[in-house]
Amino acid sequence: MNPPYLPGSADGTAVADMTSQQLQLRRELRAQLAVVTGGIAPDDFIAAWWDWYLNILKRPQKPSALAVAALQGALDTWQFALQAAAGAPLAPSPPDDPRFAGEPWSAWPFNIYTRGYKNWASWWQQALTRVPGMADKNAKLMSFMGGQLLDAASPSNYLWTNPELLETTRAESGQNLVRGFKHWADDLQRMLKRGSPPESEHFKVGVDVAVTPGKVVFRNRLIELIQYAPQTPTVYAEPILITPAWIMKYYILDLSPANSLVAYLVAQGHTVFMISWKNPNEADRDLGMDDYLELGLRAALAAVSAIVPERRIHAVGYCIGGTLLAIGAAALARDNDQGIASVTTFAAQTDFSEPGELSLFISPSQLEMLEAVMHKQGVLDSDKMAASFMMLRSRDLLWTPAVNKYLRGKLDTPSDLMAWNADGTRMPWRMHTEYLHRLFLHNELARGQFPVAGQPINLAAITVPVFVVGTETDHVAPWRSVYKTRALTRSSDYTFLLTSGGHNAGIVSGPTHARRRHRLLTWNDSATTMSPEQWLEKAEMRAGSWWPSWLQWLRKHSAKDQVSPPALGMAERGYGILGDAPGDYVREK
Repeated sequence: MNPPYLPGSADGTAVADMTSQQLQLRRELRAQLAVVTGGIAPDDFIAAWWDWYLNILKRPQKPSALAVAALQGALDTWQFALQAAAGAPLAPSPPDDPRFAGEPWSAWPFNIYTRGYKNWASWWQQALTRVPGMADKNAKLMSFMGGQLLDAASPSNYLWTNPELLETTRAESGQNLVRGFKHWADDLQRMLKRGSPPESEHFKVGVDVAVTPGKVVFRNRLIELIQYAPQTPTVYAEPILITPAWIMKYYILDLSPANSLVAYLVAQGHTVFMISWKNPNEADRDLGMDDYLELGLRAALAAVSAIVPERRIHAVGYCIGGTLLAIGAAALARDNDQGIASVTTFAAQTDFSEPGELSLFISPSQLEMLEAVMHKQGVLDSDKMAASFMMLRSRDLLWTPAVNKYLRGKLDTPSDLMAWNADGTRMPWRMHTEYLHRLFLHNELARGQFPVAGQPINLAAITVPVFVVGTETDHVAPWRSVYKTRALTRSSDYTFLLTSGGHNAGIVSGPTHARRRHRLLTWNDSATTMSPEQWLEKAEMRAGSWWPSWLQWLRKHSAKDQVSPPALGMAERGYGILGDAPGDYVREK
């Protein structure tokens, strides 16, 4: 069993200095507070507000400027209201916000509501930004809080202040509200019963998604390994092993056949293996990062090497799976293991110094509260992680869907990606605590301090060909953060590709996509680097999906002569067929 992991506390007190009773009491108090605050640590937000308030007071010109701005906004709203009351349709302002772009928003009194809201929003943005003396983290938190307030207060969210909703209600004689109430009641019932989301009824695992033929050829307490059946008479000699994130089910890379990366690779003559992670429960609370490396990546590599012997492996990792792959590749290189032929990562960070908007939820205080909740339950429920991502894009992920569903009475057309997104997984207490503290908070991997089996590893040990994919609008792993991997490795064959889209849709683009574009650039030495902006200027722009560009790179880094496909599994070496893909672990709730 792993020794207990002891993260630092919010106020800097070493948890190791506490007695077990003190530590348990502190965790219990934090866990109880999390119930009240929805898991948000109030310390950071209080400190941010206090920092803002004190710096406002230190500079009398700022309150004066805000008072003037408030008066100007009020006068502008009043003058606009007088003109609108005369009956002429007036646009509330230039149509820079799609929520108010429709013609009905130019009619009285809705144009007044919108004009007042925009003036109020402008004042709040002025009040919360450009305050000299504020800590950068506090300034971002205040801006985030202000954004949440503004999104919640938008006139577009409420029936009586939204002319389009009122017209829909009139035209349908209120039937939209009847449907909306039914949708709300259904969602409430599902939530209370912890039932499956409606999307899962349309896309069933193994029936509609995750249907690429294959076999489970290995299983331990943490992973199942799937080997996909060949679809071509000959294949490239080097197999591909994909390590997906364990904060999501693996089948995001094997969705419907038309946009399944696995199906695409197999059809192009590649032998593909996929790790399918167990959905952990309370009994798995002590699984740590070392376990995910040993029982996950290394166990899978050993299985692939046994089934396809004497061949090096193209290793691929997605999101946190890519981070784990980078850790594992560095550890293997340290130990002079030459089994990896190349490393490819999708939307994966190795330097967490600029983790983007997620940094709002990464602080000693927030992590201590999260650790307390996980320690009590043994795992972090998927709905808590989903709530954090929803807050980062509350307009798109909370308010707009809620208005459409409960006031318009409209349900989005289910898609395979929506079904996958609703099929969440849990995080073990130990692993997630280590991950957040060691990587996000202390950035140990980029500093060369992250321990594997008790010894620190250095990403500079990675010298095999590397292909890194970032996505333009990624809120989880911002592409400029993903780009930092270049400065940490010593590969003399290094490619960075940037594709349009976000963390999920940008990666799952299908082999053809009319609205996608991507840039890529390859370095042929281990020393040259450039800033992200310099890279943007030099990288070649290509139309369409990035999948064919990566496939071309894989072919270039594979043996020229193809071979007969390997058998599915190898029972004589302990890797017999255990069942059909997609296996059992992916179906765990």
